[in-house]
Amino acid sequence: MVNLPKTNELGFFEIRLESIGGLGANLAGKMLAEAGVMGAGLNGVSFSSYGSEKKGSPVKAHIRFCDTHANIRDTSPVERPHVIGIFHENLSRTINVISGMYADSIVLVNSKKSPETLKTQLGLKGGTIAVVDGTGISLEENNRVNMAMLGGLFRLCDFLDPEFMKGVIRKSLEKKYPGAVQPALNTFERGYKEVSFQTFDLPEGETMPAFARMDTPILGYETQPIGGTIVNPGNSVLKDLSISRAGRLPHFLDDKCIHCAACDNVCPDFCFVWEEQPDKKGRPQMFLQGIDYQYCKGCLKCVQACPTDALASALEDEGYADGHRVPHRFNFAANA
Repeated sequence: MVNLPKTNELGFFEIRLESIGGLGANLAGKMLAEAGVMGAGLNGVSFSSYGSEKKGSPVKAHIRFCDTHANIRDTSPVERPHVIGIFHENLSRTINVISGMYADSIVLVNSKKSPETLKTQLGLKGGTIAVVDGTGISLEENNRVNMAMLGGLFRLCDFLDPEFMKGVIRKSLEKKYPGAVQPALNTFERGYKEVSFQTFDLPEGETMPAFARMDTPILGYETQPIGGTIVNPGNSVLKDLSISRAGRLPHFLDDKCIHCAACDNVCPDFCFVWEEQPDKKGRPQMFLQGIDYQYCKGCLKCVQACPTDALASALEDEGYADGHRVPHRFNFAANA
């Protein structure tokens, strides 16, 4: 049996994985727990929490470890994690992914950005940021992001044996998917080796923010709308689908476009921006201006439908991930 590096007042070492449906965080949590229980001789538990079961919706996976002298009878969500794994950096735009972390917690982020940039993006006061390009590694190795993130998490949790994890990967894949074994092992190994770290000391006089349940606000007789009225109806105008991407986006090549609208016909999220202009004969016609990436989740249906290769699948770089190729379809300032 191994000794845990740190524990909370209940004797638990806790990990929380912040992800979206489709990136494999639930499976990663189960494999982490198995490595701790079967490989390191600890007591452990893993469970997930999520809303609708669909690709792109937010998912949290919770893992607890303790030594064998104690029992885990707590299956409540992890509110004060020692390690946080963020499977998609853009989750921080809509979710407080670092909620409840300690001043010495470690945050592993799937990103190409520097730790300093991520510190600002996440609103981190103190702690250690570990960065691994899980999406890039998985695309190069033709595998999934969760294997790269697992490699990084094993690097952070040095009480877990990476060799045991490799055996688990082989055992789970070799019978049904023998061709996927080596890519998965390569992805795991690269995730383990390609993590970079930077620690930020908590400024003197500062304290870490407390855990906040932003997803379950408390409503009582003083805060409930009169008559239960829905004062803010659902609307997709402000929705940001960047967290649903898995590493590739359609890139628009204007010189090849014939403005046939085949792309717009198959797009499930109305990402394409059109403008009425006169054609060569002076007749009004709609011309494609580009893609509003706020609403694009990278399904690439438009690339398959385009008859002239005006849309091409390419890696999501920082310019496409954080910006928009064309202005937003809605001018909020004008409507304010």
